[in-house]
Amino acid sequence: MADHQIPDSKPRVPLAAILTVFAIILLLAAIWKWSSMLLMAFGATLIAIALRGGASLLRRLTGIGLKPGVLICAVAATLSLLAVIAFAGPPISAQFRELLSSLPQAWQQVDDWLSGSSFGQFIERQLDNAQQGGNGSSAGSSLPSIFGYLTGTISSIFGKIANLALMVTVAIFLALDAQLYRRGGLRLVPLSYRDRAGQIVDEIGKALGRWMAGQALDMAVVALATFLGLYLLGVPLAPVLGIIAGLTNIIPVVGPFISGVPAVMFALTQGVDMAVYVTLLYIVIQQLEGNLLMPLIQRFAADLPPAMTVLAIIAFGSLFGFVGVILATPLLLVSIILVKRIYVEDVLGDRQDD
Repeated sequence: MADHQIPDSKPRVPLAAILTVFAIILLLAAIWKWSSMLLMAFGATLIAIALRGGASLLRRLTGIGLKPGVLICAVAATLSLLAVIAFAGPPISAQFRELLSSLPQAWQQVDDWLSGSSFGQFIERQLDNAQQGGNGSSAGSSLPSIFGYLTGTISSIFGKIANLALMVTVAIFLALDAQLYRRGGLRLVPLSYRDRAGQIVDEIGKALGRWMAGQALDMAVVALATFLGLYLLGVPLAPVLGIIAGLTNIIPVVGPFISGVPAVMFALTQGVDMAVYVTLLYIVIQQLEGNLLMPLIQRFAADLPPAMTVLAIIAFGSLFGFVGVILATPLLLVSIILVKRIYVEDVLGDRQDD
């Protein structure tokens, strides 16, 4: 009687599938390990897109070459920054010293205002309880920890400046010869997918360019409106606070709070009423920007869903810290394009018109 072999009921996993899983795991681990470098590279890419956009504008207006235009834009941006520091530095320093000297008076005004309300009295009681529940350490014993904190802060500031300089340098090289790096990146893609990858890369570049152009216009309008409002109210450092408001407006939701804190602090030197007026000014500007200006800009720039933008800020901020918050919107824009083109269209086959 012939022996009958019982077939194996468990299907064997192909070796290629196992290697693919391990490769994906290693890739994800490398991305997480090098997340800081990748975020710096992404920031450099955004700066390079801005430099090439300025160079393209110069070429249309003057006929100058693209590479010289990139260098001209980089030098012009650097000189502008140095000029702002040189001309605005002394008055900023003087008014900042004035702010420090007037902070006790401003705090006294806030304390009087809080003492006159039940909510303020509740806060003061909680602060007193927290102080009584402390460890009772003296100021002298805390000096080493304070010194260590200051040293770490200074080192962190210099490290951030060095990283920014490195990122700008990389951005200049990317902008000078973008096609070289584009071709090099596409060489890593299999031949059968290379044309499709090139289309997606070009779409991402154009989308980021439109987003940056729209953000630049939005930031300029917010900076000008904030400066004019603070100047009319008589708040110190109105030009600087306007620039801060414009720059931080690139961060959705969080940016207005970041720029509003120093403005309210300076306004407190002139009384609680002035701080209230400044707060109302920022609220009005942000309402006009969010409900009128931004929808107009998004008609030719990237139209991102507000709910996904907020979730992206939370997600990328929790993963990468403050840098993730700053880059959350462009990262969301790139993610949407990749999911739409690669997964929805190429994997699912859903190629509906946008």
